[in-house]
Amino acid sequence: MDFRIADTFTAALARLPVQEQKAVKTSAFDMQLDPVGPGLHFHRIEAAKDRNFWSVRVNRDIRIIVHKTAASLLLAYVDHHDKAYAWAERRRIEAHPRTGAVQIVESRARVEEIAPALFRHAPTSRPAPEPALFMGLSGEDLLSIGVPEDWIEPLRAATESRFFDLAAHLPAEAAEGLLEYAATGRLPKPASTDSSDPFAHPDAQRRFRVIENVDALRAALDAPWERWSVFLHPSQAGVIARNYSGPARVAGSAGTGKTVVALHRAVRLARADSQARVLLTTFSKPLAVALQRKVDLLVAAEPGASGRITVAPWEGLAEELHQLVHARRPRIATLTQIQAALVQAAGGSDIWTERFLTSEFRQVIDAWQVSDEAAYADTPRPGRRSRLGAKQRAALWPIFTVGRASLANQGLATWAQVFTGLAAHYHAEATKPFSHIVVDEAQDLGVPELRLLRALAPEGEDRLFFAGDLGQRIFQPPFSWKALGVDVRGRSTTLKVNYRTSHQIREAADRLLPGAVQDIDGREEARKGTISVFDGPQPQVLKLDDEASERDAILGFLKAARDDGVVSDEIGLFVRSRAQLDRARAVALAAGFVPVEPGDAPSAAGESVTVGTMHLAKGLEFKVVVVLACDDGVLPLQERIDTVSDEAELEEVYETERHLLYVASTRARDRLLITGVRPGSEFLDDLV
Repeated sequence: MDFRIADTFTAALARLPVQEQKAVKTSAFDMQLDPVGPGLHFHRIEAAKDRNFWSVRVNRDIRIIVHKTAASLLLAYVDHHDKAYAWAERRRIEAHPRTGAVQIVESRARVEEIAPALFRHAPTSRPAPEPALFMGLSGEDLLSIGVPEDWIEPLRAATESRFFDLAAHLPAEAAEGLLEYAATGRLPKPASTDSSDPFAHPDAQRRFRVIENVDALRAALDAPWERWSVFLHPSQAGVIARNYSGPARVAGSAGTGKTVVALHRAVRLARADSQARVLLTTFSKPLAVALQRKVDLLVAAEPGASGRITVAPWEGLAEELHQLVHARRPRIATLTQIQAALVQAAGGSDIWTERFLTSEFRQVIDAWQVSDEAAYADTPRPGRRSRLGAKQRAALWPIFTVGRASLANQGLATWAQVFTGLAAHYHAEATKPFSHIVVDEAQDLGVPELRLLRALAPEGEDRLFFAGDLGQRIFQPPFSWKALGVDVRGRSTTLKVNYRTSHQIREAADRLLPGAVQDIDGREEARKGTISVFDGPQPQVLKLDDEASERDAILGFLKAARDDGVVSDEIGLFVRSRAQLDRARAVALAAGFVPVEPGDAPSAAGESVTVGTMHLAKGLEFKVVVVLACDDGVLPLQERIDTVSDEAELEEVYETERHLLYVASTRARDRLLITGVRPGSEFLDDLV
């Protein structure tokens, strides 16, 4: 007999208090070990239309709803007695007549009893009734995407304002298919399977999982809110399982599950080969720490796989490898030290500004590790429209040579030098440190980082995999991956289903970016067609008269969220730079919270909320987000504009500043407030 859990069970378990969760887990473990054990108290739910629904007593009031057949036992739901029974009485579990996938289907008749307004047509007295969204779809069309037969009629009559209410009662694949149709005018291609098993269908795999032993069950139930660790969308599962002949990439806007794919893919590669050495890497230490926690969750039931995965940020990895190769850690030059070396090398000449010299050195000379004047003449300068002729480059080259020598005489190196030196070392080595490399937040890779990663694993299948979104590039100027031997054309997938951010927040944030973002190699990532799977309140964008008014508005927003049950660790406050952090901390303190920065442990002094810069927001998620201090001169940051040396750089500054606000805004799941003091950032007008 197969033992399965449903995502509805893990979601319901997460809503119970900790002590009740412990009792439920004990009963679940007992069922896993012996599904027909005499200590289990099964009671058929007589009022349920599905005769396979039973309840299992956990204690005096808690009941687990199971779906029991001769072939399987499925944990379907858990709650207090009356609520658990009511859940089962309104549902049935069956294979869809057209797709063949097993579904948990809410009975339309029972839903209509408790929410009749969902099925009521718009009043005829309205002067301009909303059009029905899906009138152009036939019953066969709706069946093809997994709509249950008894839901076809109300869906074909549904208006846009009523659709999200109806969608909450549909199987996920049906709701997502309808959302995609509403966004693009096209129905998705139905998922297919070679198996006749209804539980093996890709649409069923995202909601039901076979649990083979108690360790696997414990791993699934110890963090039931981490549903991504067990249940995957077919588009995600396909990318995770696929073998790629060369470098591959998964893209998608914020919240579409790119990191989930990267995590599962790293774990799959480690599981598949006992000799595998998998590197999972990203741009910052806090993100690497978060990835490590998630890897531990995925491999909790198989510690052997954990030992085959290394999780590290790019610079941390380079530092460790440098120590391994050179028996010492590198001394990295600061930006101030680089600027001083270049100014001194220029000898007081006013031909070139300090800003230009620093920018040209960092983005061209250092990034590409240009070795001589001839190489400088041939080095690409993508995104830099200030053309430099041969005589100008010849005049600049001695400055860069002397500046670089000055840093070396001080025993200093740049990160680009460290990455490039290590890349050369490992390129010449027959034995590589890793067999597979998986990169998260790949859009922020620079030239030297990509060169190093390419050198750390041998040629072959599945050695390089990247997850990223060009719309979230905030650190690096664009460059050609193909020029460095990393060509992902033909091996790229774009995810389109957004799980993290409500429809309203995603729609507002997308206005900050163009409909499609293109890289230097001509690969385009289109944002059109991305759908969010849940609804929420409209984000608020406020321009206030002064900081006191801003603080009062935020306090009211946070109070409303707290009144609705949002707890402190589900709240994030973000600002453009460290110069505005005190403003955010003052708001947090006025709301009765203790501010902590991203990655820090919660404070013992009281309820903590995360307060940080937009750069550190990347990779995080909160139910409620406030992006404050979006003032004129702060976003885009005037200091960055003042350092611009040409028109192309100005364009790049504006683009990455927009990306920053997009990143911060899309950290919000349910509620988003963006504020600034009048006149406010020019970007705020794009959000409304």
